[in-house]
Amino acid sequence: MLNNLEFAHPNFFYLLLVLLPMIVWYIFRQKQANASVQISSLQGFENSKKTMRLYLRHSLFVLRLITIVFLIFVLARPQSTNSWKNVTTEGIDIIMAMDISSSMLAVDFKPDRLEAAKEVASQFISGRPSDRIGLVVFSGESITQCPLTTDHNVLLNLFKDIKSGMIEDGTAIGSGLGTSVNRLKDSKAISKVIILLTDGVNNSGDIAPTTAAEIAKAFGIRVYTIGVGSMGTAPYPVQTPFGLQYQDMPVEIDEDVLTQISSITGGKYFRATNKAKLEEIYSEIDKLEKSKIDVKEFSKRHEEFLLFAFIAFGSFILEMLLKYTWLKNIP
Repeated sequence: MLNNLEFAHPNFFYLLLVLLPMIVWYIFRQKQANASVQISSLQGFENSKKTMRLYLRHSLFVLRLITIVFLIFVLARPQSTNSWKNVTTEGIDIIMAMDISSSMLAVDFKPDRLEAAKEVASQFISGRPSDRIGLVVFSGESITQCPLTTDHNVLLNLFKDIKSGMIEDGTAIGSGLGTSVNRLKDSKAISKVIILLTDGVNNSGDIAPTTAAEIAKAFGIRVYTIGVGSMGTAPYPVQTPFGLQYQDMPVEIDEDVLTQISSITGGKYFRATNKAKLEEIYSEIDKLEKSKIDVKEFSKRHEEFLLFAFIAFGSFILEMLLKYTWLKNIP
């Protein structure tokens, strides 16, 4: 009966503080109490047995405290709540298409663009436990690194294994988008999303980026595109006879094409010039693509003061009975 007990007026519990001065006053009175009948010697009572009345002489005060406590509980208006909730969640299927070309090793992001992108994307995945998420990587060609899955631990481990040079170098944005669409086209999810991240200009592959975007639109897939790279120039790794060195080179991102892709599919284009900005972008996408939840909630409250009132009343009656019968004091 007292499951999920709540109180409508919990401020009444401050009245419990009145118990402290009552207890202090009672102890003070006991120490100052004098016998009503005084005799010259207690020698005649030395062998007298102590009765229960002696042990229960403080019970009247304890009963009074119990009465006050439970009356305060009644004033606080205890209630129990029975509730039922039906939740229907329609998750979102997401393919993360990530550029792993050699230019992603530029160090305008720390430690480099690829590692920064992997770290932020992993945080995004961890924050969406109810969605199926897959991974496509592309450079000069594209491959599916992980199909749609709810086992995000497996997906995160595969993310860690991504590195530049896994496949032919280049930037095949159209191929990466096309492979991602192929992974989502048969999905039954209420919302299908591709997050495509690149730092370059389409220069490889057999399918034009805008053509892949039109196909995505036909399957009801929304594409968010992210261009990563600082403005102006950035230090790129270059292999020289003296080993790997970094040279400042122009940052070239085909923002027009990325904007067209997102516009065709009803998505949005973002530009990340540093890691903090990239985190903000993923946070915005996270807010834009929330799982749809249909919640039906029923609740019913029951007043539970009667039990506390009965205890208070019973304690008060018992105190009165004992006070004027078995534990009655001689005036």
